[in-house]
Amino acid sequence: MQIGYVNVFVSDLERAITFYRDKLKMSLQFASPDHGYASFSAGTVRLGIALPGEDYTHLLGRHTGIGLVVADLDAEFARLTALGVRFTMPPTRQPWGGVMAMVADPDGNVFYLDQLAAAAQETFLA
Repeated sequence: MQIGYVNVFVSDLERAITFYRDKLKMSLQFASPDHGYASFSAGTVRLGIALPGEDYTHLLGRHTGIGLVVADLDAEFARLTALGVRFTMPPTRQPWGGVMAMVADPDGNVFYLDQLAAAAQETFLA
């Protein structure tokens, strides 16, 4: 068994597609505005974005627990900040040896942005 995809709820599908495709540079794999869903290639896992049904709107704008791994966090932080992307935590050295920031999408969904310690980068960025 393996993780194939994770979903995040968004309030505006087109705005979210623009954010994930144009700012985070994820590759759009599928979009169905009629069904309120799109997915992006995110390494070996897909990131799905979906419009929530009315019973699930409380799931908008929350900490996702999802980590996005980058090779150079300082460069990504500078690039995304210049594009107006909101960070809830700037790049901060972590006790485990890497550097982590927290970035928010337009709905306030928060993701980890990680630069792993050198020993772990080979595994995650291969």
